[in-house]
Formats: sequence, structure tokens, C-alpha cells
Amino acid sequence: MEKAKKTKEKKAKKRKKATKKAPKKKVVSKKKVEKKAVTKPTRYFEATGRRKTAVARVRLFTQGEKAFLVNEKSLEIYFPILKLQQIARSPLLKMKCLDKFRISVILKGGGLTGQAEALRHGISRALVIFNPDFRKRLKKTGFLTRDPRMRERKKFGLKRARRAPQWQKR
Repeated sequence: MEKAKKTKEKKAKKRKKATKKAPKKKVVSKKKVEKKAVTKPTRYFEATGRRKTAVARVRLFTQGEKAFLVNEKSLEIYFPILKLQQIARSPLLKMKCLDKFRISVILKGGGLTGQAEALRHGISRALVIFNPDFRKRLKKTGFLTRDPRMRERKKFGLKRARRAPQWQKR
């Protein structure tokens, strides 16, 4: 009985303490808030392209200086091989709109060829968002198809995915 009374008294004290603590009122100064000039964001179309382990986040800007930036470098510097540059530009050449956009790309993962093909996939998707009429021509050339081929994982007990250790008789 005495224990029950003591616990009730403790709970009552806690309640009193909780009610005594009132939140402090913040004093708000009546200073004039200066409004900053809000610039209108430039319109862009965003899409993601993938190939193997490479991922390309592509943005096509309709306004501004026409440039092709890959990881904040120009396309020619990022892809020094001409074939890779052609792969990356191919959807724009197909739709005849190479000089209409400022293109900004963030590439991650994979090798150079996988990144170039991921970039092609991403640009194609962004172009379809920009103009749905482009879909038929891009689909026909195969630029909108995500290539599902991936590297097979290494299995336990093998040297590679399927390569077994050389067999020895003795």
C-alpha cells in the first residue's frame, strides 16, 4: 500500500513540474525584411540514361549559351576518342537539333564506352520529353532501348563467372 502511495505522489509531482514549465515566447524584432530579386529558373528537360553500371543524369536547357558539358568538362575533353563523341551526339544529330540546347550531364560509374552509351540513352529520353514526336524515330534507331546486358557475377569456387580452375590428373 505504501509503495503504491509513493508512486502516485511521484507521478503527481512530475505532472506539476511539467505544467509549471511553460514555453518561452520568442521576441520577434520588427525589422524590415528585404526581398531579394528572384530570378526565373531556366527551363530544362531532365532524364536518366543507363548502360551496364554507368548512369547519366542529363539536362537539356532550352535557354542560355549552347554548350555540351559532361561532369563540368566539355564533351571533347571528357571523351577524347572521336567514336565515343559520335555515340554521345548521335540522338541530337538524328533529330537535327545539335545547336538548339545547352546540355549538362552528370556521369557516374562504368567505363568510357558504357558512359557514352548511357549518355546517348539519357539524351534520347530527354528529347522525347521535350518533343513526344521524336519518339518514333529514336525508338526505330534503338536509342530509347535500355541495353540489359550486364557483366555476370563471379561464382564461388571459380576464377571468373564461368572459368573453372584447370583440372589436374595428379
